[in-house]
This record gives sequence, C-alpha cells and structure tokens, in this order.
Amino acid sequence: MFVEVNHNRLFFDVTGPKVRAVDGVAREVPTLLLLHGGPGFDHMGVKQELLPLAEHFQLVWLDHRGNGRSQGDNPADWNLAQWADDVRAFCDVLGIVKPVVLGQSFGGHVAQAYGIRHPGHAAKLIISSICAKWDIDLCVQRFAERGGADAGAAARAMWGRMEQEDYERYMQVCYPLYGAQWRDPQAPSPVIRKFEVLRHYLRPGGEFQSIDLHADLSKITCPTLVLAGTQDPIIPWELTRRLADALVHAPVTYVQMDHCGHGVWRDDAPAALQVIRDFILQP
Repeated sequence: MFVEVNHNRLFFDVTGPKVRAVDGVAREVPTLLLLHGGPGFDHMGVKQELLPLAEHFQLVWLDHRGNGRSQGDNPADWNLAQWADDVRAFCDVLGIVKPVVLGQSFGGHVAQAYGIRHPGHAAKLIISSICAKWDIDLCVQRFAERGGADAGAAARAMWGRMEQEDYERYMQVCYPLYGAQWRDPQAPSPVIRKFEVLRHYLRPGGEFQSIDLHADLSKITCPTLVLAGTQDPIIPWELTRRLADALVHAPVTYVQMDHCGHGVWRDDAPAALQVIRDFILQP
C-alpha cells in the first residue's frame, strides 16, 4: 500500500487490527511502527521474526523514502532529518496516535532522530542494534575477533572505501558474522537492496560515519527500550550502552543479550520478543 507523505509516495503494510474484541469488549491495542535497517533495504528485513508480535499489537511496516518499494530518488533527501520527519508525517497522514516506534539498526538511527525532532509524539521508543556515534576501529576489531584477519580487512575496505566490490566482498565475508550463528550469504532473501542509497548514507564522510547524536538524546523523554547483542560486530555493544546512558531524561530499559548478535530476535526470538512485549505492555 502507498500513501503520500511529504510530497513522496511511501510504501507500508499492516498486520493485525487496531480494535479487537477482548472478553466481549472492543479494545484498542498499541500500534507498533517498525523501521527497517539498511539503508537501501526494505521492511522485509525485520518482518518475519517480528510477526508474532501481532498477537498483542497492530504492526505497521514502513519502507523509508528511497528504500524498498517507496519512492524518492533524490539523494538530497536521503538524510536522517528527512527520514525522521517522514515518520512523523506518515503517522499524521494515517491517523496513528502515540505509536510505539521500533527501529532496528539504521532504523534505530531514524528512531533516535525522530524522537529528538518530534519529542512527545511517540508513546514509547525501542532502539535496537544501533549507536548514537559509530566507531570504525572498534567495528573492524570485532570483525577480526569473530572472523579473523580476512574479515577485519573486508570490514576496513567496506567502511573505508565502500565501492561496489568492497560491498560484495563484505557481504560474503562479514555479513555471515552479524549473528551469533553463521549465516549463509547465498541463502535466498526477500529483502530489496539498493546499494546507491546504502553508500550515500554509510560511505566515508557520509552522515552515518560523521554524526554524533549523544548530546541531542536528552530531548527524548518517553520510555525507551535499548537492545544490544554482545556478539554484534557491526554495532559493538559498548556503543549501544553509551547511547542508553545518554538518554538522561527518558525512563530507559537497557537489555543486552549475551548470546545474540545484530538484531537480538534473530538469535533468540522467544526471549527478545518477550522483552519487547513486556516493555510495550508495562504501564
């Protein structure tokens, strides 16, 4: 489905009703807006593992501007402020009031910017597997620790140059190390990938590698759950912990799962989904 948001067509999908019959009474359930990683990917990257949450919540999946099935081919609009403002406008257009916004990886970067730029709009935030300021050296070190010198070199080339061949090598050597268990890089994937969007935002000198959101995180005041995997090489847990510590005016729940990598539900879905459910349902 498409909707016009900030003069651009965005794709979204919905799982589950907002109003449900519970013990013979009509009740509204929280709306959970899910922001995918990348950038340059689409919502299918977070869909399968998080679908069970529809038992308790209405799930709304959004493809960011320029990502997935959404329109937006102007690189000038591929920035954190625009993506964050799109989240707010998307909710306004659809009439979503007080959403719980979950951002995974890059989507967690967007969730931070959305919370900073539009304080008070969300009921709660869930920020997963992301930082407020990235550290390339720590990232390369973690890949080398997990995959040896070849993985460290592939990570350094990817983040230090990010040409097409660097990306392809990275996906073969480093991507399988994102989780606690090795992932087959040749396995079929439903995810749409747009390298030009990814490179624009993540490249050396790009917004991801240069931005520091720590000071502005004090503007977020809503309850916030921060999730980290101890075995995450791309966003080392120390960086996510520092993000949580910078949320000085928000009630923060920080959960670090020792046996998980990037996207904790990918390694331990039962435990991760329970943490998310409990956080959303708590008063």
